[in-house]
Amino acid sequence: MASTADMGTNTETGTLLRSITNDHREIFDCYDQYVKSQGDHDAQQRWSNQLAWEVARHSVGEELVVYPLLEKHLGADGKKMADEDRAEHQEVKKLLAKLEGTSAGSAEHAAILKSVIDNLKPHIEGEEKHDFPLLERVLSSAESKEAAVKFYKTKQFAPTRAHPSAPNKPPFETLAGFMAAPLDKLKDAFSKFPTEEQREVAGKN
Repeated sequence: MASTADMGTNTETGTLLRSITNDHREIFDCYDQYVKSQGDHDAQQRWSNQLAWEVARHSVGEELVVYPLLEKHLGADGKKMADEDRAEHQEVKKLLAKLEGTSAGSAEHAAILKSVIDNLKPHIEGEEKHDFPLLERVLSSAESKEAAVKFYKTKQFAPTRAHPSAPNKPPFETLAGFMAAPLDKLKDAFSKFPTEEQREVAGKN
């Protein structure tokens, strides 16, 4: 598993589909570590924070870079896919916003986080098996790699919290999301994330 601060940010991206698939696996890895840490509320809070951070940045990366490509290259079908994916993101963002008002170890926190994952699984399956393979077929190898780099670079500047009230369609989500980033980063200075030791243990599992 990648280091906490850099999870989902390595630039050895390959194709766009591969980059996004790697991101998806990291999100699920965070949840697996959360479940394995049952009984250790501090560890669960750290993995929960990491998961929320990864989902928030991943969502913005897809909304800014990938969904516009669906609309550009796949026409009406691509727009339909993008709109459906944005709507599914919105539901997850709402759940993550609710999660911030709970504490790890509580039944409510566990239930909300499970709902996040339950919502993400069919969304991710649809992207990996249908939407993005169709996109890859119409992109050249160079275009796919360029999009993958843009996806990761966008995540570097994306907000570190999910913002369900922010617009999620171009060009509005760009300004709204980036304006929220400084406040998010200040909040994150006081948030707990997995320690080096916890990351090392997770990487061995």
